[in-house]
Amino acid sequence: MQKVLLFLICLFALLPGTMAQATDKKLLKAVQPLLQAFHGEAGLYIKNLRTGKTVAINADTLFPTASIVKIPILIGIMDKIRQGVYTYHQSMVYKDSLLYAGSDILGSFKNNEPVELSKLIMLMLTTSDNTASLWLQSLADGGTRINQLLDSFGFSATRVNSRTPGREADRSQYGWGQTTPANMGLLMEKIYRGGFFNDSTAQAMLRLLGRNYWDEEALSQVPAHIFVASKNGAVDASRSEVLLVMAPGNPYILSIFTKNIVDKSWDISNEAWVLARQLSKIAWQHFNKP
Repeated sequence: MQKVLLFLICLFALLPGTMAQATDKKLLKAVQPLLQAFHGEAGLYIKNLRTGKTVAINADTLFPTASIVKIPILIGIMDKIRQGVYTYHQSMVYKDSLLYAGSDILGSFKNNEPVELSKLIMLMLTTSDNTASLWLQSLADGGTRINQLLDSFGFSATRVNSRTPGREADRSQYGWGQTTPANMGLLMEKIYRGGFFNDSTAQAMLRLLGRNYWDEEALSQVPAHIFVASKNGAVDASRSEVLLVMAPGNPYILSIFTKNIVDKSWDISNEAWVLARQLSKIAWQHFNKP
């Protein structure tokens, strides 16, 4: 009976959205003033993956994902590969009709030019290519199917909104997708622990998320020799980032989200990006004391 009770307690502690872990009071004290001084709304979720201790500030508040929605799209397309609908290195054919106007790499391809599915996934995550991402969202059977998949794993706060029937009002408010700092942090933890599909698929997802071209914000505060799986997202009024940092002895999740920001500039001194770097530096130093 005692073994069963212990199992249930451990299971509850790992459920998405559960805030049963003890608070890291020292880290909370260090980061709280930064969020309070921020000109806009900010949410933060940090978790030490060894001890289970957390810091949660507005961690269950909904925020726009911007390009962080590409992690749920990754889950959707990896599920299709797992089912055998596609193969990882399958050759696809690019069509001009797929173009999403912008500076994407895929958008420079010629009509009918072949490209491997694996490269589409790389472009989505590494360079945040929107044309590749929307194509992959369609290949994964769209936002509705991806949202159903998220539900099946317990991530009800994370949603794909764009090009998803019935979610037009949510798209108007949050854009391409929505999530909470805790939900996205726990989603990243589930990838880390091999909880999606199987361990080999989770390993592939981590490797893909470890090749981020956009490395000048929170990611910049982690030494280059440390493996980090990450994704960031930015639109005018929202700049956010989620990281899994494989720090020696104390691997941790850092999930930073902002919205309604006052500073909408796009240079490196943007207040939200400065906040991300400050929080990341504090977290790294906290978990890696000499």
